[in-house]
Amino acid sequence: MAYVNTLFNRNFLEYASYVIKDRAIPHIDDGLKPVQRRILHSLLEIDDGKFHKVANVVGHCMKYHPHGDASIYEALVVLASKNLFIDTQGNFGNVLTGDSASAARYIECRINGLAREILYRPELTELVDSYDGRNREPVVFPAKVPLGLVLGAEGIAVGMSTRILPHNFSEVIQAVQAELRGEPYVLYPDFPHGGLMDVSDYAQGQGKVLVRAKLDTSDEKRIVIREVPFGTTTESLIASIENAARRQKIRIAQINDYTSENVEIEIRLPRGVYTQDVVDGLFAFTDCEQTISVNLLLIVDNKPRVLTIPEVIRYHAKRLVTLLEQELRHEHAALMDKLHMRTLERIFIEEGIYKRIEKERTQDGVTGTVRTGFEPFRKELIRPVTDEDIERLLKIPIRRISLYDIERNRREVEEIRARLKEIEKHLSDLVSYALVFLDGVLEQHGSRFVRRTEIQGFQRVDIREAAARDKVLRYDGGTGYLGYEVSGGDELCAVSVYDRVLVVDATGRYRVIDAPEKLYVGKGMLFAGLADKDALVETVFSVVYRNGEGCTYLKRCRIEQYILEKEYELLPEGAKPLLLTTGEDLVVRLRYRKKPRLQKLEDDFVIKDYLVKSVRAAGVRLSTKEVSSARTLANRANTGRKLK
Repeated sequence: MAYVNTLFNRNFLEYASYVIKDRAIPHIDDGLKPVQRRILHSLLEIDDGKFHKVANVVGHCMKYHPHGDASIYEALVVLASKNLFIDTQGNFGNVLTGDSASAARYIECRINGLAREILYRPELTELVDSYDGRNREPVVFPAKVPLGLVLGAEGIAVGMSTRILPHNFSEVIQAVQAELRGEPYVLYPDFPHGGLMDVSDYAQGQGKVLVRAKLDTSDEKRIVIREVPFGTTTESLIASIENAARRQKIRIAQINDYTSENVEIEIRLPRGVYTQDVVDGLFAFTDCEQTISVNLLLIVDNKPRVLTIPEVIRYHAKRLVTLLEQELRHEHAALMDKLHMRTLERIFIEEGIYKRIEKERTQDGVTGTVRTGFEPFRKELIRPVTDEDIERLLKIPIRRISLYDIERNRREVEEIRARLKEIEKHLSDLVSYALVFLDGVLEQHGSRFVRRTEIQGFQRVDIREAAARDKVLRYDGGTGYLGYEVSGGDELCAVSVYDRVLVVDATGRYRVIDAPEKLYVGKGMLFAGLADKDALVETVFSVVYRNGEGCTYLKRCRIEQYILEKEYELLPEGAKPLLLTTGEDLVVRLRYRKKPRLQKLEDDFVIKDYLVKSVRAAGVRLSTKEVSSARTLANRANTGRKLK
């Protein structure tokens, strides 16, 4: 048993680690999941400037991705829909309407120049063996932009998940520039769907955003949806509107979808209904308004880590400087090697060293003669001559030696030296060089990325407030039933299906319930009314009751807190209610039973003369006489006596 537990724990941890790091969660360095990275690696490998059938790209990618062609195809279509690194040809679906892409054999794609500029640096890319050991694939790309924020991501792993909203490419680069300059910045999501967005609770990528469709309400009898919120499509949005109309949450006459390149959903309203009557209902009961929670989880240092937007930007600002330094140093080393070879070629040809090897009969003799020939020119050389250098010189064709152009060589050497000076200048101020690099990216590609989502401040529409109170709450005292489906009885108030109702039964017990269709609450119910919290705390309940000893009391209180469906006692144990009212300027008239020597048969008490206390407090005693009835009257004069 111990062996089985150990085996299970080890295998489960390995599986969880694999799902987290190698499938579901993107890496902070390039913002890509493994399947996305393998797709881009395949496109870079096969790139020849022409479009490739997606089926061929998927087949090539299967050398690196061990999970089948379907997952590769779906990931490629989603990645292509970002309109960032992949040029497409054919039907790749529509993120606005939800239409799916054509089959892989019909559509084509290719990598674009932005991907090469941002991602492609083979000399700086760490490679590892693929799953079968036959090929090499990148661990991460040396990305110069925080692509995790640009692309966005959703993924569910073992015990954790990530949801990163997409951000505008240009705005992300500007945020990195601000970080490099030490200037303040703010960065909010931007969606290809457009729409409206409230970012007051975004919390630097760890909160939520409220998104809405953009409505054209210029016509009071027609609403046109011009942009849909992120996370929806025109198809799902129309379905939610039709569902709300069927459930009588909103009233519409007709809905038409004229969407082509741009969203255009027309909602026509019935007679007597106007735009202002429907807008709140669209936001409350349909997908025209959505709340999107965010969890910015990325792989950092081989571990999942929850980050904020500034932390990601700060990380990539430092990484950009590091990558640019590595590129410059790599280019510097390559240019120094090239300069060394151009110097060797010039001396080798101009000084006639190549002629001295004609008498040599062995390879060692040839190598020694060439090496000796460079001894007088040691000060002109960049570094000592190696066997590899001599081998390269000996491979120069005779035609090239005979047509050697010294002026051309000199110009090339001058260009190399000029570029080396530029590199040394950039290395001395890498932050400025990084800013210039980002300026170049913005200048060349920034026009492609215009903000689509408009940032506004708006409050989420409360369903209860938006719902039309088009139902009548009734109470039938003869049967004891309460509800908006009760056919007879007294009309109490107008309600919606989302309202809550406070009910006080004949025994003085009270509870708050959802507005019922038809519910038995008993005969002799004392009160039923809307339990709107704001209104409820302002309502004072005055109840006259008789305790077990026969004394009559008046209790005044507010019902400020409650748990839905829980039953509470309004009166002390054993008490019997005589009347309940929410009126203020009233008088309670008590009528006593006739008895010998009882001269006064009734008393009046002004309700507002008594203090409002806690709902748990006892009432104030009005009389010890036996009461036959109690009723309320308008307070025409202060005829009552004041009790404290």
